[in-house]
Amino acid sequence: MISVVYVHEPDDLQCGQAVLAMLTGTDVAKVAEELGNSRETDLAEMKSYLRKNGFYISDNRIAVRSRDMLPEICLLSLETPRCWHWSLYCAGVFYDPEHGVMDDFPVSERRYYWEIREREKGE
Repeated sequence: MISVVYVHEPDDLQCGQAVLAMLTGTDVAKVAEELGNSRETDLAEMKSYLRKNGFYISDNRIAVRSRDMLPEICLLSLETPRCWHWSLYCAGVFYDPEHGVMDDFPVSERRYYWEIREREKGE
């Protein structure tokens, strides 16, 4: 089972790096160094980093309205009032790099997720 320790984003542009740090247990600065990117991350970077670090992430983006639609663990892409934003959901808890640990989605208009799990042998 994936164990998540909350990580606050070091700046407004590192929500992706913070999510990856929470999932992998790696320092945010090290994640940024390994990505070669300390600014906004894109989906391809997020997927590639997770896959290189032993995780399965689904290929399909799923629109979501309520938390009861979410799988056990997923990467969230949220259209917040300020920008598009990466966040994490794990075992009933939202770990948002900007807003903290929450019981529900941060304020957002559109929401999408990609399922995440630890990769199984042969995957």
